[in-house]
Amino acid sequence: MPIRAAHMDELTALQDIERAAGTCFRDIGMAEIADDEPLTLDELGRYQRAGMAWVALDGPGAGVGVGVGVGAGVPGVPVAYLIADRVDGNLHVEQVSVHPERARRGIGRSLLEHLAGLAAREGVPALTLTTFTEVPWNAPYYARCGFRLLDDGALTPGLREIRAHESEHGLDRWPRACMRREV
Repeated sequence: MPIRAAHMDELTALQDIERAAGTCFRDIGMAEIADDEPLTLDELGRYQRAGMAWVALDGPGAGVGVGVGVGAGVPGVPVAYLIADRVDGNLHVEQVSVHPERARRGIGRSLLEHLAGLAAREGVPALTLTTFTEVPWNAPYYARCGFRLLDDGALTPGLREIRAHESEHGLDRWPRACMRREV
C-alpha cells in the first residue's frame, strides 16, 4: 500500500478516518473517546505544512471486488494516516489511524515503519508515543511493533508535558502510558 506525504486537500478525509476509527472505542466502554472530535483542519494543516503527516493510499486493485466502502478499488484514496512531531530529539507519533474497513491488514504497521525509516535517515534515535495500555489495538499492538513501555522515571520532559496535557483532557480516566521504540 503506497504511503506518501498528506496533501492539504486530504485533511478532511483524515478527520473522517479518525472518526470512523474512533467508533471501535464505543464497543469497549470508551464512548467519550469514540465521540471525541478529531484534530481541526488548522491543527492537521500544521502537521502537513511541517512535513509530518503521511497517508496510506488504497492502491491499484486493492479494493477490486469490494465495490463499496472507503477507497474500494480507487487508487490514491487515503485509508489511514500518521502524524508526528519532534519531541526531545525523537519522533513522536501523535496519531495513527486506520479506517476500520481497512484494519488488520498491516497498514498501521506500515505507517510506523515509514516513520522509523525517516528517523533512521535523519539519525533520530527513537520513536515515542502515548497510548491506552488496556486497549488491544493500542499498547499491546505497539508492543508487537517493537515499542516498549516506559516507566515514569524514563520520561523525558517533553513526554511528561504531553502526559500532563492528556491528563488535563481527561484521558487518564483509563490507564495510559508512554512507549518508545529504538530506531
